[in-house]
Amino acid sequence: MLIIPQNSSLADDLAARLRALRARIGAAARAAGRNEDCVTLLAVSKGHGAEAVRALAQLGVEHFGESYLQEALPKLDALSGMELSWHFIGRLQANKTRTIAERFAWVHGVDRLRIAERLAAQRPQLAPPLNVCVQVKLADDDTKGGASAAEAAALAGAIAALPRLRLRGLMCMLPEGLSVAQQRERFGAVHKLYEQLNRAGAALDTLSMGMSGDFETAIAAGSTMVRVGTALLGSRTDPLSMGSP
Repeated sequence: MLIIPQNSSLADDLAARLRALRARIGAAARAAGRNEDCVTLLAVSKGHGAEAVRALAQLGVEHFGESYLQEALPKLDALSGMELSWHFIGRLQANKTRTIAERFAWVHGVDRLRIAERLAAQRPQLAPPLNVCVQVKLADDDTKGGASAAEAAALAGAIAALPRLRLRGLMCMLPEGLSVAQQRERFGAVHKLYEQLNRAGAALDTLSMGMSGDFETAIAAGSTMVRVGTALLGSRTDPLSMGSP
């Protein structure tokens, strides 16, 4: 496999972007009275090639998010020798759950029990449990998936009982065009649900909230994992990509 020299223009550019991003994450955490180590960076690599993922991995990034299987699988194959944690962050289709269950370590955005049951049944027996986040939808937005707060609580309970899955937390994706105050309100509502579920014994440890345009507000509201693409990797080359995680 080709190893990108650390002095290459790609590595240098990504190193500068990563330093700036980590500085912003750290500042947001400190402003909220939190330790910056409690926020995990999930680099959204959809629309970018394996060489960019490799360069970021060599800079210490461990978690990478993909949304489109036909784009993701060649990257997973090309980088199979590296110890990376791959997260599927796109909308889940029933006919693709087997491949996702077999190839990914995390799935964000589970919002239906049927999908969770398929993932549990299709997770290889020798693989560790598949980490799962329930996607919460707090407003009417046909472009975003997710369960209502009440549905999410029931779904979380059902997922926790499934074999081969490990319920880790909640995930949300806000619609575009919200003010900072509106972002804060909605992130806060997901955090409140997270705390309610933990008080009921759910033992969640992950709040997957915040993308390039709102991750600082999400951190202030308690996010433990931010899904950042554009602010780290720049504009995407994938014409199928929608939105800006």
